[in-house]
Amino acid sequence: MAQSPIGLAIEASGLVKHFGDTKAVDGVDLAVPAGTVFGVLGPNGAGKTTTVRMLATLLQPDAGEARVLGHDISKEADAVRSRVSLTGQFASVDEDLTGFENLVLLSRLLGYSKPQSRARATDLLDAFGLADAAERQVKKYSGGMRRRIDLAASIVATPDVLFLDEPTTGLDPRSRNQVWDIVRVLVASGTTVLLTTQYLDEADQLADRIAVIDHGKVIAEGTSGQLKASVGSGAVHIRLRDAGTRPAAERLLAHRLGTEIFLEHDPVALTARSADAAVVSAAITELTEAGIPVAEFSLGQPSLDEVFLALTGHPAEEHTDETTEEEAA
Repeated sequence: MAQSPIGLAIEASGLVKHFGDTKAVDGVDLAVPAGTVFGVLGPNGAGKTTTVRMLATLLQPDAGEARVLGHDISKEADAVRSRVSLTGQFASVDEDLTGFENLVLLSRLLGYSKPQSRARATDLLDAFGLADAAERQVKKYSGGMRRRIDLAASIVATPDVLFLDEPTTGLDPRSRNQVWDIVRVLVASGTTVLLTTQYLDEADQLADRIAVIDHGKVIAEGTSGQLKASVGSGAVHIRLRDAGTRPAAERLLAHRLGTEIFLEHDPVALTARSADAAVVSAAITELTEAGIPVAEFSLGQPSLDEVFLALTGHPAEEHTDETTEEEAA
């Protein structure tokens, strides 16, 4: 692979990684513009974590090449590591130390003087809303606080590239929003973020571009709008009054709209791709005339959930049959 073009922070071509008989990553190509959030979207076991670990030089690829900030991940691993940071799925700080002690320790390891380390720790705790918990052991932090101290630890020395591997898994909505705000601030300051997630709304909220990965392969890539447009120009969302009428509604809508009907997790909800408002209106009328009352319906652009379902044939939160990267490793 030639030197990465100016403007690309990460460039990967044909990355492959096996764990025994499991091919966790199967020829992944990526091109991540500098100063952006690039989302890698997929369910558990799709190959997201393994891809990140290769790009962060924690795993050696079995095939393919990649450059991070112009440096080859295999031949120039030290140069890559000096300019990147990684926040994994699990807490990487010392739970027996306080938040302040963790950040001071990391600052000292990165070459800060003792006064500089204390000042840097204080600044980060303030920035991440953890000042009141500075002297509390990390093992006593809530889940959202742990993710924030992890992120703070990742940017003691502000990285040029930050790998965030499912940073909000298991967090409540308030904590997720706090993490999202932190990511936005980092990108505004010039950091490139590669974010893996299985949450479609997270990719929609944060990512400038999204690669959809399934069974170790990138199956689609583009902006959120481009991905939504790729599966149809519009979607109709219908909520029924009675869950028992959904099978009949599904049959009637499939016949009237001439398209596949997607059943939501909500037992009274259905979705279909359709761009013709007149046809949709007629179908809703037919449902009512058939004794299938509709509580509400709306027309709009497909959601990323529908995009993922159309591309892969299964919902994003559904686990694949593959061994996960963590189990395989």
